[in-house]
Amino acid sequence: MRGLSRRDVLRFLGTAVGAWFLPRMGWRRSSRPRWGRVAEERADVYEYPSFQAPRRLIKWKDEVFAIAEAVLSQEPEHNPVWYRLVEGGYVHSGGVQPVDIRPQTPKKVPEPGVLVEVSVPYTDAFIAPSRHAMHMYRLYYATTYWVVAAVPGRDDPDEIWYLIQDDKWDIRYYALARHLRLVTPEEVSPLSPLVPVAAKRIVVDLQAQVLLAFEYDQVVFLTKVSTGAVFSTGDFRTPTGVYLTAYKRPSRHMAQNNRARNGYDLPGVPWVCYITEDGIALHGTYWHNDFGRPRSHGCINLSPQAARWIYRWTMPPVPYERQWVYNPREATFVEVVEAFVT
Repeated sequence: MRGLSRRDVLRFLGTAVGAWFLPRMGWRRSSRPRWGRVAEERADVYEYPSFQAPRRLIKWKDEVFAIAEAVLSQEPEHNPVWYRLVEGGYVHSGGVQPVDIRPQTPKKVPEPGVLVEVSVPYTDAFIAPSRHAMHMYRLYYATTYWVVAAVPGRDDPDEIWYLIQDDKWDIRYYALARHLRLVTPEEVSPLSPLVPVAAKRIVVDLQAQVLLAFEYDQVVFLTKVSTGAVFSTGDFRTPTGVYLTAYKRPSRHMAQNNRARNGYDLPGVPWVCYITEDGIALHGTYWHNDFGRPRSHGCINLSPQAARWIYRWTMPPVPYERQWVYNPREATFVEVVEAFVT
């Protein structure tokens, strides 16, 4: 097998960002503005794309702002992408989730339910179809949920809400239908379905923080990731080894029972491919955009777009009308290694 050199990987993920990532995300091909949501507690806006530049202002968590373009800087090395704001100044992309604002027309929900994706920067979910009901969760752009019904609102019968069945807790809650987009069968159809299971495999390089997908020993997909890190609360580094994508879900509410230790409660994590019985998975991430360095609690974080590709490409496929599938006999191999490219 012909390997990739580290220079190949860095060229692809560094300087190639300008030629590959930005156009694919549509930054320079659309006349309408792109949007960013502050995914972390704050995002500092600088005079020019450098952490050494004078700071102009602070954007706080969940603030949404218009992005004029994405640009490359010299820092930080693992993620040199910065966003130039329409209002002026630059913010590092790591703490900003790229989002869109696409209100939807409410639709009938088929039995036994349907997968939906949030199509606005965020929307709030309540215990009843009313903004005056108890608040349950804030649902973020590109997160996914299983909806089982469409109902009229309590305050305005013409306002339609979708009923979400939580997949972790035995609860249901409601979100505005115009903020949730029904996922179509074509969007989750298998990729490369004629390639045999044995001809597909994934390699996760912990040192380079990249994922490579192979067909017949040829790289067909490569993306930055964020794997497990060491925190003050413990060592959560992603373990090396060979695993299988035997258990897959298009959506998962991920929460840690011992919240004092890990402190996360994340509904709607999209495009999940579990690789261990204790919950390590490949999945989409909406709470940061800083791929290229370790920062998870053991899982392999990907952008929602990359996670969807992996979800569709890996075996076994999840039927459109199903919320999960488990089949270790038809699963894709995942190798987690300290360093793959040399």
